[in-house]
Amino acid sequence: MKIAALFSGAKDSTFAIYKAIQMGHEVRYLVSLVSENPESYMFHHPNVEWTRLQSESMGIPIVTKKTAGEKEKELEDLKRVLREIKPGIEGIVSGALASQYQKSRIDDVCQKLGLKSIAPLWGARPEEHWNNILKSGFEIIITAVACEGLGREWLSRRIDNKALQELKILSDKHGFNLAGEGGEFETFVLDWPIFKKKLRIIEADGVWKGDSGFYLIKKLDLIGK
Repeated sequence: MKIAALFSGAKDSTFAIYKAIQMGHEVRYLVSLVSENPESYMFHHPNVEWTRLQSESMGIPIVTKKTAGEKEKELEDLKRVLREIKPGIEGIVSGALASQYQKSRIDDVCQKLGLKSIAPLWGARPEEHWNNILKSGFEIIITAVACEGLGREWLSRRIDNKALQELKILSDKHGFNLAGEGGEFETFVLDWPIFKKKLRIIEADGVWKGDSGFYLIKKLDLIGK
């Protein structure tokens, strides 16, 4: 099936593409909505502007649109984007993992446009999900934290097996979702098997306010693998 992928540059949307390709689908487009609202209910916020370099490394064209990020209204922005590319696709893949709010709305948008909604990660258990990502050769960093138990030392932290075990201990202790499904943390993918080149961070700033923070990437480039 020819599909488009809702893409934020983070672990779940990227791994969903990986799984969709394994399922035999052809990813024709990446779709990134850049929310002006950091509290968007639907769309990932930190560093989403760098999806263009991830797109270049994958060799898959990207369609990027801005959205005010207002609850429910942002879905109309998504519909408009999907209508533009609908002639070339039959379905949409998303990284929906456990958020019924997100999945139900993506399903609804797809139904109204006559597209199939594909959610290959839906219902995955967080620790198993992480293990599958790491075993598949992904290089992922934390780009935002916003929950008790995660301090500024996690900003820019690469998630390997050791970091995952630390994250699990903190998740068990403080009760946050190990996959970050409640917005407890955000991620960014620097490398994975589909990339022709990996991303290298040249310049970035950590911003901390109160009990939460962001790792804002200012400059990236592509390097050989």
